[in-house]
Amino acid sequence: MLTSKISKVGKVVICGAKGVGKTSILEQLIYGNVTLDTEIHSTIEDTYVASVDTGKGSRDTLRIYDTAGLQGSVQLPRHYLSYPDAFILVYDPSDPASLDMLGGIKADIDKFKDKKEIFVIVIANMRSRQSSRSVNSSPLSSPQIQQQQTDAIESNLTRANNWCARERIKHYTVNAMERASLYEPFVQLASRLYPPQTKSSFPQLRQLTQKTSKVDNS
Repeated sequence: MLTSKISKVGKVVICGAKGVGKTSILEQLIYGNVTLDTEIHSTIEDTYVASVDTGKGSRDTLRIYDTAGLQGSVQLPRHYLSYPDAFILVYDPSDPASLDMLGGIKADIDKFKDKKEIFVIVIANMRSRQSSRSVNSSPLSSPQIQQQQTDAIESNLTRANNWCARERIKHYTVNAMERASLYEPFVQLASRLYPPQTKSSFPQLRQLTQKTSKVDNS
């Protein structure tokens, strides 16, 4: 349900290896205009603003910083580690190297967070499966090769789930070509950044009032 009331603004950095679909995810989430034919240029740096309805009666705003894809041993620039409230780590389950890269990024986040509570989620972008279907439809692709590709993807997803469980971070599987699959991780992230407030911000004052009332009535 839409509402005109907008509350807090959370700063989120999305990062990962080059070509895993970070920009496609954001473009599809916010604008819903990405198809297999859409030309997505390599990102140097960009900023998106998403207004997220978490069902609390107001919309929380996420300012999402899209970063350049990392390659090889290149690390996430340090200035990205100092200001965010949350990180979204994206990988391609058909590319094990893109998953391996997330371990180094998470280690840097833990190193520089300086006692601040930082939320981290991991997204597996399955759009690679869709692109692989066009390859697999070729007469040159045998059922055996197709099965090997599927097994490799499932193996990487299992490895990612196990790693996320050890790190105690959420793992989501999405497809950048399917907008509906993108809602849950961003809604859940906004909910964690801005949990609902309790009815009373001063429970000790309420207790004191109750005690005073009992004394007056005695």
